[in-house]
Amino acid sequence: MIEVLESLRDAVWGTPLVLVLAGTGLYLTILLRGLQLRRLGHALVQAIFHRDEPGATGDISHFQSLMTALGTTVGPANVIGVAVAMTAGGPGALFWMWVAGFVCMATKYSEAVLGVRFRETDRKGEKCGGPMYYLENGVRWGRLGRGLALAFALFASIAAFGVGSGIPSQAIAEAVGNVSGLPVLGVGVLTAVAAGAVILGGIKSIGRFVGAIVPLLIIAYVGVALWVVLQSLDALPGAFEAILGGAFSGHAAGGGIAGYTIGQALRSGLARGFVASEAGLGTGGIAAAAARTEEPVRQALISMTQTFFDTIVVSTLTGLVLLTSGALAMGAEGATMAQFAFTSALPGSSGSWFVAVTLSCFGFTTILGWAYFGERSLQYLAGTRGVVPYRIIFLAVIVLSSTATTDTVWIASEVMNALMALPNLVGLVLLSGIVVRESRAYFQRLDQPANRR
Repeated sequence: MIEVLESLRDAVWGTPLVLVLAGTGLYLTILLRGLQLRRLGHALVQAIFHRDEPGATGDISHFQSLMTALGTTVGPANVIGVAVAMTAGGPGALFWMWVAGFVCMATKYSEAVLGVRFRETDRKGEKCGGPMYYLENGVRWGRLGRGLALAFALFASIAAFGVGSGIPSQAIAEAVGNVSGLPVLGVGVLTAVAAGAVILGGIKSIGRFVGAIVPLLIIAYVGVALWVVLQSLDALPGAFEAILGGAFSGHAAGGGIAGYTIGQALRSGLARGFVASEAGLGTGGIAAAAARTEEPVRQALISMTQTFFDTIVVSTLTGLVLLTSGALAMGAEGATMAQFAFTSALPGSSGSWFVAVTLSCFGFTTILGWAYFGERSLQYLAGTRGVVPYRIIFLAVIVLSSTATTDTVWIASEVMNALMALPNLVGLVLLSGIVVRESRAYFQRLDQPANRR
């Protein structure tokens, strides 16, 4: 089974797709004139301090929408994913994750603009949006838009079982099992029960939960990771030397780790960077569409900060922890490597427990967010009657995935992520003119002296 999945992964998630993801992000960056740098300060202010838009329509606040998207990316992808990337490509892979993060900010921004711009209201009065809606309603070339929308919705509803329930469930079971001795199946059952209690309440229940817990988790993780790095401050210059050396020369200068090629570092770093941020997958547009807003660009600026936080901030700290602690050289995998890294600098077994708790919490928020993404995709295909059966299957997959191997879950998820990215990327390119026009109009209004805040 793994061999079949690897063949599929190599066919759809190879160098061509990585280059298409990078090329789309670069294309949007050029069209938007580096908006992710020019407007980052304004975006961070909007995300952190201006959490709602009074009188606007939508289901959850700006902040809750951001936390829903952020909760699905920070965690397994930024802890285990970084470890996987650096194991496969060496320390230099982290540099290429930074590159992916930079161009992904423009992609995420564009997805959110289109997600809000083309969203609709369903029979329950809730907002529905994302690639399936902006592809169908925005791409006017015959039946192309409808075909792309159907393809995205199908692949996304299936992909949610992998990246949304499989990977986080397996990560939670491994991390908790390592420190508690509980059987992984038992951990999977507990995770499914807890997730079901929140998911049944829909996006408003999910928004309230992640809006409360995700900020605390990020602050805790960043604080502890900084503490671990500071405990090995003398190793920090060598860590950056290894990152840059591995990215451009094919070896980890000063890091004591060699044997990687530039190609391995580039492919592994870019691939994991795109997976970590989910930019190009279209999920940013689904989360943004639920926000209470009347300004697509304002919400898009807030959504864009998700990629900054998860890829530029959290992934960097994880990589530095792995390098300064020497965990990368020990040969372990996934959560085990991360637990070793934190245990080396924290007293007793607190490091292992810290990774277990944070991975479990972030894995849990990933499950919640992707449950919403998946059911919205299925709702586009089958209507509201398919939502409850979908939730039941989603929860069952959580239990089954807790006993699966890391490789199987990751490879299967990469295949489905690639398939859902393809129609979305086509749509982003075809609809980029709308993104530019919406952006130009918003910033012209914003830059009026009376509107500056």
